[in-house]
Amino acid sequence: MASSPSSGPAAAATVPTASTKKMRVRSKSTSAVEDVKDEVQTTNERRAIDGVKSSLRNGFNGTENGSESLFVKTPKDKHHDRKSRTGRRGLPKKGGAGGKGTWGAIGEVLDEDYFKIQDQHDPNYESEEDENEPYEIEMCKPELTEEEFSKNITPIVQEYFEHGETEDVLMSLAELNISSRKYKVPALAVCLALEKKGTQREMASVLISDLYGKQLTQNDIAKGFQQLLDDLDDLSLDTPEAPEVLGKFIARAVADDCLPPAFITNLGDTPEESNQRKALTEADLLLRLKHGMVRLDSVWGIVGGRRPVKQLVKKMLLLLKEYLNSEDVEEASRCLRELEVPHFHHELIYEAIVMMLEDGHERVMSLMKDLFQFFAKTNFVTPVQMKSGFERVFESFADIQLDVPHAHTSLEKFTDMCARDGIIPISLTLKVPSRGRKRFVSEGDGGLVKV
Repeated sequence: MASSPSSGPAAAATVPTASTKKMRVRSKSTSAVEDVKDEVQTTNERRAIDGVKSSLRNGFNGTENGSESLFVKTPKDKHHDRKSRTGRRGLPKKGGAGGKGTWGAIGEVLDEDYFKIQDQHDPNYESEEDENEPYEIEMCKPELTEEEFSKNITPIVQEYFEHGETEDVLMSLAELNISSRKYKVPALAVCLALEKKGTQREMASVLISDLYGKQLTQNDIAKGFQQLLDDLDDLSLDTPEAPEVLGKFIARAVADDCLPPAFITNLGDTPEESNQRKALTEADLLLRLKHGMVRLDSVWGIVGGRRPVKQLVKKMLLLLKEYLNSEDVEEASRCLRELEVPHFHHELIYEAIVMMLEDGHERVMSLMKDLFQFFAKTNFVTPVQMKSGFERVFESFADIQLDVPHAHTSLEKFTDMCARDGIIPISLTLKVPSRGRKRFVSEGDGGLVKV
């Protein structure tokens, strides 16, 4: 007999009965209760452990909860007890910025004295006396001998004739120990200027005036001029006009309050035909002139950059016209050198280009190119001055073109020639102004032609 699908052991395993469901519910509730008990037990254990730890920290000495404590508190002396005796609660210093040995709060300004090194044996120590006297000579430096003085001071004065900065001379002298030979500085400056032109003589007078009160005293300057008077006979052998030139130096020094006026009158016992008497007489005459003190400011003439600009421009135009007639580049260079205005050489380049554009002939263009090439090879006109002269023409080309309509063609050709020969950089040719284009406007404007 065949069995039904719902009968047999497989069916009993797949179909849960009511008793089976009750057992599962009971098992779940039992496990939940056990979990709660375990959690309570764990909590109690943690509390017990915390209590033991607190006992260790506090070190109770008596009994707690009816049982005697096993932990005994060790006694503290007054040196190791951190408890406040005043009852006041300590607060952090400086608003939490730390105390001694810290940088302090953000934005806090510290005194400059905080960073000063007070130890004089420290190599970084700086005293206020050293700051107030920057030109004080260190006494540990040996004084220069006669040979060392000439070897060290002569280049300083010669370099001064090139740059004209008296402050550099002052700093250079401060680095040397010339305490007993200071009077030789003005004497050396005058001796070197005797063989030069008015520009260097003017610079020597300015140097003596600027050194007075800083490195030189009035007695030092007077002693230096006295030495020049004593050596005037020897100086006259190389420079015949030395007595007249020295007289001008003396008069200029008196006008600048570097020498007392008595320096001239007290030395009136010199022989009449001597060079010393000629120098003192020249100085006395210059000081006795009407407004002599004012005139002595230009005793060496108006030289170098002190000339008016219009006067310099006129001399440069005359120089260029003579060059076009003679075609002598060396003579033109000599005339330009006599003007003694190396900072104004760009004006000569500008005037030469404008003169070439106004003339417009190939001969003038070739001569100007040869002149510029000579200046570039000898470096008599620096590349900066050469470039500046061309750029000035480019900037004012709109006004030049009004007088010379075909100037653009000549300027473009001349610039290319100079760039090809290495007189100017090739990049400068890109700055040549573009040629204006003519165009017809609309009929409403009357058919006019605009440039």
